[in-house]
Amino acid sequence: MCDTCGCNVTPTNRARLAQGETIDVLHSLLHANNVQAEHNREHFHKHSVLAVNLMSSPGAGKTLLLEATIEALRENFRIAVIEGDLETENDAARIRAKGVPAIQITTGTACHLDAEMVHSALHEIELDSIDILFIENVGNLVCPASFDLGQHLNVALLSTPEGHDKPAKYPVMFRAADLVVINKCDLLEVLDDFDPAAARNYIRQLASVAPVLEVSAKTGTGVQDWTDWIRSEFTKLASTGQHSQAATS
Repeated sequence: MCDTCGCNVTPTNRARLAQGETIDVLHSLLHANNVQAEHNREHFHKHSVLAVNLMSSPGAGKTLLLEATIEALRENFRIAVIEGDLETENDAARIRAKGVPAIQITTGTACHLDAEMVHSALHEIELDSIDILFIENVGNLVCPASFDLGQHLNVALLSTPEGHDKPAKYPVMFRAADLVVINKCDLLEVLDDFDPAAARNYIRQLASVAPVLEVSAKTGTGVQDWTDWIRSEFTKLASTGQHSQAATS
């Protein structure tokens, strides 16, 4: 993992940390990140841009879902995407092929995006020319949930090949989610060990009331429900200026 987010602070090495220096640095990093995130959020509010943070494990289908989303919303919304990966511009290239601006952030060894990375990417986006910004975070079920980027909404993807118990194993991410998308539902007929009801139950055990959608970005099943939710959240933001508690907590 990485020192950037404090992944090295584990139960086994905590006692070996020199006078708590690493913990102090971690706290300072998170404070600085939160200050920058609030600055990012002010930019989004000023330009009436809905910012959505997509989080999942690698290969859960975030980019394919974004491609389907662009196709469904392009007639009514101007969209831009920030892509986060350790290396390559593969995902950004796929988004640009849809005619949408995409800024690639390559993090090197960092296993998440942070607010400063997003702020740097915003300098390459004309916020007045977009309505919705999707931030595709680095594939990781742990660290991205701990770093506020200035987003209005957190969306967690759970793909069916991963198993329905992931919300129980990685509660921080799913507890932070404003919406959970169970993706790759076209595989349910061959993955008889994934139970959508069990996944929902694990999510509810986290005291989460977030909606849960069953989607196949590949076949289009459930994509309408997903884009309807995005439309609703955009309307809510535009009409009230309110944003989700998860984005500010």
